[in-house]
Amino acid sequence: MSWLFGIGKQTPQQPQMPDFSGGASGSGDNGDKDSKSSKSFTGYHFDSSGFEKAAKAAKELERSVHAKDALELSKMRELTQQMELQAKAKEYEAAIEQAKVEQKRIDYEERRKTLQEEAKLQQQKVQYQDQLARKRYEDQLLLQQKANEENLRRQEESVAKQEAMRKSTLEYEAELKHKNDLKRIEAEIRAQAIKERENREIYLEQLKLKAAEDRITKLDSIKTIGDIVGVGFNNFISNWDKVVATATGVTLFAAGIYGAKYGTGVLLRAVEARIGKPSLVRETSRLNFIDSLRHPIKTTKRLILSRRPEDALKGVILKPSLEEQLRDVAIATRNTKRNRGFYRNFLFHGPPGTGKSLFAKKLALHSGMDYALLSGADIAPMKKDGVLALQKLFDWAKTSRRGLLVFIDEADAFMRKRSSDTISEDLRSTINEILYFTGDKSSSYMLVFATNTPEQFDFAVSNRMNRIIKFELPTLDERERLVRLYFDDFVLKPAAEGKRRLKVEHFDYNAVCSKIAQLTEGFSGREISNLALEWQVAAYVSKEGILTEKMVMDTVYEMIEEHKQRVAWESEEEARKRDPWQKQAAITQA
Repeated sequence: MSWLFGIGKQTPQQPQMPDFSGGASGSGDNGDKDSKSSKSFTGYHFDSSGFEKAAKAAKELERSVHAKDALELSKMRELTQQMELQAKAKEYEAAIEQAKVEQKRIDYEERRKTLQEEAKLQQQKVQYQDQLARKRYEDQLLLQQKANEENLRRQEESVAKQEAMRKSTLEYEAELKHKNDLKRIEAEIRAQAIKERENREIYLEQLKLKAAEDRITKLDSIKTIGDIVGVGFNNFISNWDKVVATATGVTLFAAGIYGAKYGTGVLLRAVEARIGKPSLVRETSRLNFIDSLRHPIKTTKRLILSRRPEDALKGVILKPSLEEQLRDVAIATRNTKRNRGFYRNFLFHGPPGTGKSLFAKKLALHSGMDYALLSGADIAPMKKDGVLALQKLFDWAKTSRRGLLVFIDEADAFMRKRSSDTISEDLRSTINEILYFTGDKSSSYMLVFATNTPEQFDFAVSNRMNRIIKFELPTLDERERLVRLYFDDFVLKPAAEGKRRLKVEHFDYNAVCSKIAQLTEGFSGREISNLALEWQVAAYVSKEGILTEKMVMDTVYEMIEEHKQRVAWESEEEARKRDPWQKQAAITQA
């Protein structure tokens, strides 16, 4: 209630109070007294104006209508100040408690660090004790090992001594036995010599008697055999029927032996030509009687297909001009088969993987013929046996009732020029055998040679070929058709079946195939087929089994690098033949 007493505040203007004095006179007397009294208290310096003001204010408040409200307001202000003081006291207490908690936390942290240090020291102590124990154990093991080695050395020395003693004992026993044997043998020899000297005359007499008896026995045997043979021969000569019968029997016996010897070989070759398959043939569609029984479904299917032959160029993508040329060959061969005419021989040449072997198979199936695939690399190493193997091959080909297309791949392996000094006599004989079988036209078989280097052929062999057809690398249009064909066969069809773990991401297949065809310049049909197979493999090895456009293009770039590496491995001449741009570059440089 500091405001009530005027402490710390400006003294408000006091209201005018009514004058309760009796009059002016009274005030004069009193004034004199007051002045005297005030003068008498001036020495104490006591100012009572504050109390007077307070008393006046109290009286004024009592007379005011808001006195009670002012008092309540004063109490509320006092209570508010007390609450503020209590709140500050609680804050001080909370700060003190927080300081105590912080002190406890610091003490706990210090104790924890102390315990950690003690644990660390204890662990180091345990580790040190463990190291000491390990060291002691290692020392004990080392001492034990040394003791064991020492014991082993002593045992070995003991065993060696025992072995030496046993060996010396055995040697001594063997020496004694040897001496005793020598003495025994010497005694036996002496006794035998004495016995022989004493019985020498008796032995000689026995030998003479035995020799005389053997002589008499042999002479009697010879005389008896001669008499029997002489009597039998005289009787045989005197009877002409016996002579004729004996001569006939001997002749028939000899004829039977030689006939069986050579006839069996001829019969076996005939049976082999009919039933067997020559060793040179790697693959054939010709089925014999045994194969017909073993594979009845395959035989029936082949008979049905022979009546309804498929297009010879189905699945074979080549240049339009080459396709037209090969289609004429297929039609002519089929008509030759129907009219039982003479087949023509062909020479297919060009880079590898351009469809030579594939077209040969298709040609045989389209014409209703059987095919047999050979490799010239199998004929060259046979040396002397090559001629016999070719004879068996052509004998087997002549027995085909449907006609046989003999396709010899890599024919340049043994069809070299005979004028060359490096060719062997055996290989020259093999070429002569081929020339013999190709000298006349045949209605049983047709020959198709395939090579990458036709310039190495012997002139007589190439002259026996009725047609020479060149297979070139596919151009941009053929490559695009091949890419689309193999992408459909190796990727889209397996993905559509749903049986395999293969899915294809949605992207523009046509645009990707066109781009791949542009990038794969110089690729053969086989290389594009291998590229499509790599796409399938990439999808199989992926985690999700999905072939994406990125995987397709990554595989293409890898195959392009491999193609460049293969081209780099080729000789300069083969590289110029294989890639047209390299050939053009060589001409430009020249």
